[in-house]
Amino acid sequence: MKVLVAVKRVVDYNVKVRPKADGTGVDLANVKMSINPFCEIAVEEAVRLKEKGIASEVVAVSVGAQQCQEQLRTALALGADRAILVLTDDVMEPLAIAKCLKAVCDSESPEIILMGKQAIDGDNNQTGQMLGALTGFGQATFASEITIDGGNASVIREVDGGLQTVSLSLPAIVTSDLRLNEPRYASLPNIMKAKKKTLDTTTPADLGVDTSPRVTLVGVELPAERQAGIKVEDVAQLVDKLRNEAKVIS
Repeated sequence: MKVLVAVKRVVDYNVKVRPKADGTGVDLANVKMSINPFCEIAVEEAVRLKEKGIASEVVAVSVGAQQCQEQLRTALALGADRAILVLTDDVMEPLAIAKCLKAVCDSESPEIILMGKQAIDGDNNQTGQMLGALTGFGQATFASEITIDGGNASVIREVDGGLQTVSLSLPAIVTSDLRLNEPRYASLPNIMKAKKKTLDTTTPADLGVDTSPRVTLVGVELPAERQAGIKVEDVAQLVDKLRNEAKVIS
């Protein structure tokens, strides 16, 4: 069984992002980049499936610039067998990424496609669902537990009301939630081994995919700073300020 794992390069979650001076985007100069945390969880789950003997091969794939090789090498160090980079310098929207992944799926024929439920940069939560529509595969989003039994997958997913269990016929797409697992750290020997693993490169044009943008970014700015709060002496003063200043009660 082959598992395909999508990996996205994003600003590290510990970094406080800032807009460019002209407001045309996020300033990425000298900023630490890493694997999207939800994608890292997906990689960990794929590696665990291989360790259990369920998966025979784990293939990591990323769509983006040449620098995405760093994140793919990290995925290889975590246990993926080989990697594919769909090389493009265009700003990739979820639909364009889904089309590229669909083309990769057509050539690789994986039984399971794992990916993060969303990326922490755009926060769109769209690519997995779009890929499901393009491929016609069954999909389970926000997965907190995955069980594979032959040609079927049972997925426990987190919903607003609690937990929902769904059954999928393979091939299927599963997007990982935070509680699916805790990713491991890549050891130094595995990091060295990852340098020798196969990393193939293709382009959207080679895959026959049109990546023309459908959305125009108007501007990026920081949210307005919150005003400092005040302390009140008693409940009566609180009620007075809520009624006469904030005007949230009558």
